[in-house]
Amino acid sequence: MKLIKNRIVIKVGTSSITSKNYGINFQHIDKLAQVLSGVQNSGYEIILVSSGAIAVGTNKMGLIERPKELRIKQAAAAVGQCELMHIYDKFFSEYGKIVAQILLSEEDVYQEEKNRNLINTFDSLLERNIIPIVNENDSVSHREIESSQKIFGDNDTLSAIVAVLCRAKKLILMSDIDGLYESDPRLNPNARLIQQVSNIDENIRKLAKGSSSNRGTGGMITKLDAAQIATSHGIDMIITHGQRPENLYSIIEGKQIGTLFVGKNKDILHTKHRVLTAPIHI
Repeated sequence: MKLIKNRIVIKVGTSSITSKNYGINFQHIDKLAQVLSGVQNSGYEIILVSSGAIAVGTNKMGLIERPKELRIKQAAAAVGQCELMHIYDKFFSEYGKIVAQILLSEEDVYQEEKNRNLINTFDSLLERNIIPIVNENDSVSHREIESSQKIFGDNDTLSAIVAVLCRAKKLILMSDIDGLYESDPRLNPNARLIQQVSNIDENIRKLAKGSSSNRGTGGMITKLDAAQIATSHGIDMIITHGQRPENLYSIIEGKQIGTLFVGKNKDILHTKHRVLTAPIHI
């Protein structure tokens, strides 16, 4: 089955929904829920991939800093995921929307039966105008938190995998930066935003300098990895600033916002129950 034109995966980073002390930024989540609800009302199917569980759990558990010990990270993820879903449910309900939680691990992607059930679950939710909210299953899978063997890397890569599984036409990464720049805009105020990337080569990768936030785990490198996965399956990917969720309206109207990574123009070979049987090379 080819890509579904009105299906969009949106990934929001930790820095977009939390404050510097890891507390939930209610104002930003409210605005995000309002915009995503409006986009869905325009006829689009929305999947939200949300980071932030460990950060939110860190705050709620009264920890001074993000935990380094694995078991405490997993505890924070369990506490934070519960709190995040409570807040998402509250704010989306204000705009008449129903949300659902989907927590993913490696087995869900690579085991045939689980993969097929996962795709069916996404399709069933979207057919009923329910917004799936996706995160890694950090509280039970240590590989998804800190192992070098983890397949998702972080939620940038996870969102690209979700976009492939769900046959989405667009993947939008809402980050703490407007897009990919020719140089680091934190160091060079005259740095030029690159509006479009058609091919992710070594020259493009050299522009990535790492994360610009200490609350998230990803940086520009992981976003390029996500773009590599998405565009190789024909999916357009856009990086835009997470503090301005209203940019989504302009993006779906086809306006130039952030950095667009153009999906490869080729026949998409997806079937409804396509299974990822081997790791995705990035």
